[in-house]
Amino acid sequence: MVTPTKFIPLIAVVLFSSISLRAAEAPTAPSEWIDPKTGHVLVRLSQEAPTASMYFHQNGYTPDGKKLLIFTPQGMSTVDLQTRKIDLLVPGYRVISMSLSNGIEVSRKEPVVYYNQNLNGQNVVVAMNMETHVWKQVAVLPQGAVLGGISADDKTIMGIRNIGGRRGNGVPAAASSSAADTAAPASSTNTPSPNAATGRRGGAGAGGGQSKQIYTVDLATGATKSFFPSEDGLSHDNLNHFECSPTDPNLMLFAHEGDWRQVDRIWTMRADGTGLKLMHQRTMPNEIAGHEFFSRDGTWVYYDLQTPESGVFWIGGANVETGEHIRYPVERSQWSVHFYVSWDGKKFLGDGGGPNSVANRAPDSTTPFDPPQNGQWIYLFTPTGEYTTMDVNGEKVKVGKLTVEKLVDMSKHNYGNGESSRVEPNSTFTPDDKWITFRSNMEGVLNVYAVEVAKATPDEINRINAEWAAYKATGGTKTP
Repeated sequence: MVTPTKFIPLIAVVLFSSISLRAAEAPTAPSEWIDPKTGHVLVRLSQEAPTASMYFHQNGYTPDGKKLLIFTPQGMSTVDLQTRKIDLLVPGYRVISMSLSNGIEVSRKEPVVYYNQNLNGQNVVVAMNMETHVWKQVAVLPQGAVLGGISADDKTIMGIRNIGGRRGNGVPAAASSSAADTAAPASSTNTPSPNAATGRRGGAGAGGGQSKQIYTVDLATGATKSFFPSEDGLSHDNLNHFECSPTDPNLMLFAHEGDWRQVDRIWTMRADGTGLKLMHQRTMPNEIAGHEFFSRDGTWVYYDLQTPESGVFWIGGANVETGEHIRYPVERSQWSVHFYVSWDGKKFLGDGGGPNSVANRAPDSTTPFDPPQNGQWIYLFTPTGEYTTMDVNGEKVKVGKLTVEKLVDMSKHNYGNGESSRVEPNSTFTPDDKWITFRSNMEGVLNVYAVEVAKATPDEINRINAEWAAYKATGGTKTP
């Protein structure tokens, strides 16, 4: 006689097989639809949740513009922007924090991704070819260091290291000393064990926090140089938001973090520690400038500017060479967590802001507006070419005008409230400037999407509508 205990697994197998069969027979909803409020084509690039794209100022595109680096449940991957095929590069590699702004970057010269890795007990940088998956260790980083970026010529790793202790408040000082180590590049045939770098954007107080240094590693020799804070109490004690110039291999951009209302945040410096330059000088109490980024040709640094915080909103810009400043006014409802610029430099984007954002309250207030005045959209901003000038602390600043178009309804996206797990869209233009990619939880789970910059054509509308009609005809119940 067969006992009940022997029947249980058989029943489980039958039930599981039945459920699996029904799941296999369920129709798959299309991954494209037309945003009903904007008329633009939306595509879900990811195939399973949670999937995230990179922080907005880190380059995630291959040089040919065909692939985007993403992070799927399986690990670090690429998505082909034409075929939408997912290719797993590093199994198990995760982005720990949604606000992570360092630790990984794609080369602008070759289809190679550079990333931090804990390998054999060392903090190293690994370079992996995104086509062949062949990888090698290219650098051992100084203690407490995290990869900030790869230079435009792929010859130097740059970034920030935490050296511990607390420093005074003030302005950054140029390099006052350096240290050299040897970290000979090595190669291997084994896949590195997954362990993504950790880090987060932001800082405490008026620049207070752990003392930090900027470092560089020469990939040919392994020589490391560190730019130490000065000893005069005016050191740059809370460095963050590091970025290598996309065109000048010897130029870096970084932030003096802390309370944005109290710090002059945005700085550039040469890779040898010389040429320290403040990109934007605050001129009034509680003025803030941040979330800075290079233009794709490296000639401008742009940033979110508020005069004062939660008061008047701008996309600000500073020319890297001449120091010329420019401002584009944006409406309160058009303020965005991040702005970014197209590859041809002719357009900007914004990814909106949630109900807890600076756009939804008055200066010096923590009480949200009622009704809300924030805007939850992916925006397209286009300069009109019309300019005036305004006097800012004795400087003639050029003021432009923008036309604004809404591309994506983000009303169902949860922007969070400053926590490290918050999901900021981190939108970027694709290299052909025809699409904008972003991450969102607007469908209830985290996915990576793309929106077409141009309005949907009649052919696109007819094709997508036909795909959804076919899906519904086979019993599909989802709606776009």
